[in-house]
Amino acid sequence: MMSPRPMGEDRSSPPHFRHTPLQIIHIIGNFLRIWSVYSTYQYFCESGASVVLFFFSCLVPSSILFLALQKPWKGRSLSNQQIVPSIINGAITALYFLFWGKGLKICGPVRTILAEYSGAVLGVLSAALYGHRGHVWKKVGGLIVMLASFYLLSQGWAMETYFPISFKDGLKTDDQTTVVLGMKGMTIPILAGILSAFRRVIARRLSLKNQLKRRLHAISITSATCFLFPVAMWDFIIGSTSDASASLPFSAWPFFSTILFGVILIFYVDSLAEERLHMVFSSPRHLMVAGGCIIIMEIIYKMDFSLPGFVLCSSILGFGIYQATSLERSKKGSFLSSDTSNGILEEQTLPT
Repeated sequence: MMSPRPMGEDRSSPPHFRHTPLQIIHIIGNFLRIWSVYSTYQYFCESGASVVLFFFSCLVPSSILFLALQKPWKGRSLSNQQIVPSIINGAITALYFLFWGKGLKICGPVRTILAEYSGAVLGVLSAALYGHRGHVWKKVGGLIVMLASFYLLSQGWAMETYFPISFKDGLKTDDQTTVVLGMKGMTIPILAGILSAFRRVIARRLSLKNQLKRRLHAISITSATCFLFPVAMWDFIIGSTSDASASLPFSAWPFFSTILFGVILIFYVDSLAEERLHMVFSSPRHLMVAGGCIIIMEIIYKMDFSLPGFVLCSSILGFGIYQATSLERSKKGSFLSSDTSNGILEEQTLPT
């Protein structure tokens, strides 16, 4: 009679302990990735290097490493219905890196990283196409809240210089990110965030098996490298015949951190979080982890940073993401696709 009780206790307690190491890995992986973002931004500011050449130079060794790790030519053969969309996804990935790099150079790390969560707008689109009317309005409200957060970010509220309530005298810096950009300046990183979410959704639709998804990701990164090749060569040739800065001065740490942490490690970390922790990129929990890492890096790099303003903007953004990606929950509180598909309805992400 007493045996069922300890069995119930054993079932309820171990998952927390099993998930703790995975959560630590997720936090460390995102911290290293955000560290690479700040080192890349500092590299752009100090060297004036070409964004296209930089990311092409990073994707070449990244694609080689992915191919060596995953070996997509071995094992069960891939069908054209999987390879062709993966190649198309590579083109979307190449566009993502171009928009993201341009956004980082113009807007700075905080705005660029937070704008990546604009991919939650796909949840609004899915609700408009497949959801109920009341559910659509809830998601539209979340989208409006997200736009309000991006507007505050574009006005510099995450910076000590422009935050309305300041406990210090007005700061005057020469950093280009202290300029009030407006929503027009936020367009590029927001587009990058939408492209990032779109390529994640495509990758999910191609395969639900982890090993197959990683093999297809290697094809997508290689495809992105090929698509960037003519653009990088054009940028190199045009830059070499003009006074424009298209050179690529070498600095080991920005290249190394971007390749290892910003492209390779973050893919495996996010895949692990999605598969084991049920945490996708465009989610409030992921934003919370990224927000803590941003605060640490802003302090380390001594950026023009307002902690109250950043907390306010990120909190508004998190609430908007929650509303934009929320789905109707069953009475039993079962796990739903708001944690598995960036707000896209679960039945729509499953391959037919």
